[in-house]
Amino acid sequence: MRIFDSHFHIIDPRFPLVPNHGFLPEPFTVSDYNKQADWLRIKGGAVVSGSFQAFDQTYLLDTLSVLGKNYVGVTQLPANTKDSEILSLHKAGVRAVRFNVRRGGSEEISKIKEMGARVYDLAGWHVELYIDAKEIDEFLEEVLLSLPKVSIDHLGLSKEGFSTTLRLVEKGVRVKATGFGRTNIDIGSALVEIAEINPDALLFGTDLPSTRSPAPFTEEDLHLVTDTFEGELLQKVLYSNALEFYGVSVKV
Repeated sequence: MRIFDSHFHIIDPRFPLVPNHGFLPEPFTVSDYNKQADWLRIKGGAVVSGSFQAFDQTYLLDTLSVLGKNYVGVTQLPANTKDSEILSLHKAGVRAVRFNVRRGGSEEISKIKEMGARVYDLAGWHVELYIDAKEIDEFLEEVLLSLPKVSIDHLGLSKEGFSTTLRLVEKGVRVKATGFGRTNIDIGSALVEIAEINPDALLFGTDLPSTRSPAPFTEEDLHLVTDTFEGELLQKVLYSNALEFYGVSVKV
């Protein structure tokens, strides 16, 4: 069983960290991640910038250099970032820009259309969105569907917004099967409904170290996926969907 971890964080105190609403996470270095995720035998993954890292790129560049070519980065950037910096980050392995509506630390959501189109045209990057789907109004939904490539974190977070999540999936938006402890959704049913609409939509991830999650990632989260799917569809959710979405060619 191959796994591409589409969503995890590295928190290295050697690099700048910014308290978010008074919260500053405990360290979770590359070494910590490798130890905690060793049992999964992960083949690659996506390192996601958190609210507490704001626009710092130094930790991400260091992390990607250590983890190697099977890993990519999801960063946060201000809208006035120069083309040359975006291309430099792309060369280092960054493949997406994140808008963190839930926690902050990223560019304002009002810039998502302009910035999403720009990074895609420039480097083929997509947009990742951390938001409760119930907060996606008609205008934002239209904006998201105008972008070339979009993913939403943690199953869209709420059952109240799940119908919106499903509408987006119907139009090609991807959904991260991550952070199960952050949601009030029936996970098994949600996974099935999303996969029935688009078997390419789900991207599994550990969400390690599960900062501020009421229920951190455990082996049971993986079992929720492996008990729901089998065969080719299971391998798509755990591995190949993310490879295609991030444009990664894993070297074993």
